[in-house]
Amino acid sequence: MTDPRSPALGRRAVLAGAAAAPMLMTLDQARAQGIAPRRGGVLNTIITPEPPLLILGVNNQGPTLIVGGKIYQGLVKLSPRLEPQPELARSWSVSPDGRVYTFTLQDNITFHDGRPCTAEDVIFSVTKFHMEVNPRARAILERIEKAEAPDPKTVVFTLKAPFEPFLLIFDVTACAIVPKHLYDGTDYRNNPNNSTPIGTGPFRLAEWQRGNFIRLARHEQYWKPGQPYLDGIIYRVVPDSQSRALALQTGQVQMTQFNDIEPFDVPRFQAMPNLTVATDGWELFSPLSWIEINHRIKPLDDARFRRAMAHAVDRTFIAQRLWFGVGRPATSPIASTTRFHDPNVRMPDFNPREAAAILDGMGLRPNANGVRASIKMMQLPYGEVWNRLSEYLRQALRQVGIAVELESTDVAGWVRRLANWEFETTINFVYQWGDPTLGVERTYVSSNIKKVAFTNTAGYVNAEVDRLFAQARDEPEAEKRRALFSEVQKRLVADVPLVWLMELAFPTIHEKRLRNVITTGTGVHSSFDDVFFAS
Repeated sequence: MTDPRSPALGRRAVLAGAAAAPMLMTLDQARAQGIAPRRGGVLNTIITPEPPLLILGVNNQGPTLIVGGKIYQGLVKLSPRLEPQPELARSWSVSPDGRVYTFTLQDNITFHDGRPCTAEDVIFSVTKFHMEVNPRARAILERIEKAEAPDPKTVVFTLKAPFEPFLLIFDVTACAIVPKHLYDGTDYRNNPNNSTPIGTGPFRLAEWQRGNFIRLARHEQYWKPGQPYLDGIIYRVVPDSQSRALALQTGQVQMTQFNDIEPFDVPRFQAMPNLTVATDGWELFSPLSWIEINHRIKPLDDARFRRAMAHAVDRTFIAQRLWFGVGRPATSPIASTTRFHDPNVRMPDFNPREAAAILDGMGLRPNANGVRASIKMMQLPYGEVWNRLSEYLRQALRQVGIAVELESTDVAGWVRRLANWEFETTINFVYQWGDPTLGVERTYVSSNIKKVAFTNTAGYVNAEVDRLFAQARDEPEAEKRRALFSEVQKRLVADVPLVWLMELAFPTIHEKRLRNVITTGTGVHSSFDDVFFAS
């Protein structure tokens, strides 16, 4: 049986595109339940940290994706089960050989400057703009052999070879459609229009006071009649976490998201009757945290030592006592919300006695102070909860005789040291992007050992793992890919190249009168064209 969280994205996606049921209830159904969408009102929320710019592709940091997802759109959006659903593409079909994808665009799509969005804009965005500025998208888009526009509403992509997760790249967070008439023939990264983003989304940039707020206003020519329901959205820049929590508590803002609220503050907001605390909407991203381990340093190069570290860490404690249930303990290198996760593969359990036995077997006997080995851990400078995690890991590893020296740095220093392999261990987390080929492979294949952050900076090498990832990447059938990825998970768990800790799920906290906030697998990154205040 196919796992419902892992739908095939190839030929079976024809049905999803041609006759996709809407994610939300119809307007008539909503009225029958007494919650018909109401037009009007401005949503006040927070963005942390402030994005450097809002051009998706040129910048792909989390805050840029959240705000930019209201300004731009992709050809598809993704359900919580990562099923592609219509967005700018009304429908699509896939050829029997899995190589030709034909998209039909919606009617009356206009950019914020009033110009129509056509197939030429789509082809330009996919084959030129994102190919140059967007490294994550480029690896997939390079598989396109040719792109054609038979008419203004039809786009045809022919792939060099079948690529089963191809449709996942067309969500706005990966491949936003930009206006060809403003970017073609220019320096995309330094185009003057980057200060005033122009997209097809339900909201346009109205005002940006740096360090204060970003104000979006309704796109009056939006292609969905009667939408968006909100008059606008104001993203307030509030650097201090206590001030963010106070703004939510007092109603100055009606919603927070991502890492606005520290996990240890979540329980008090869960107790407030006027608020909803949601942890879904991260299915595409499925951020997974781990202890990053530099395999170039002894004894970290020994799988036995890494396994002992894994046995020493109580992941349930981390999820429940540090993150207060916002997320879940990791079980393997592929998150449970990512396609092809194998629930039968389990990483080493919490067992300090087994950890000590492994270290004894390595000849690492405790000295007079009970210390068997000493390592350094570079702390992740992303907030208080990450500091608490480092402190817990130091204590947990000390219990089995591994002394940990914590090292502090700022964000820029952390990224530089990670990229240059100037660490022994650190805490890291990355997005998995819905499919292991798109977001997991990069961390483990030896061809990606580079002095670049968020690659295989651990220096892990396993030729069989390389082969399995490559075979799964090129395999056109979903079920065969599933078998390959199951074997990948087994081999990675056996090697323990990293110590996986938690599947993160950042909380979205909003007033209950704010409806339709989380309806897709991208949550607060989606367009918000159907979000409304119920009263």
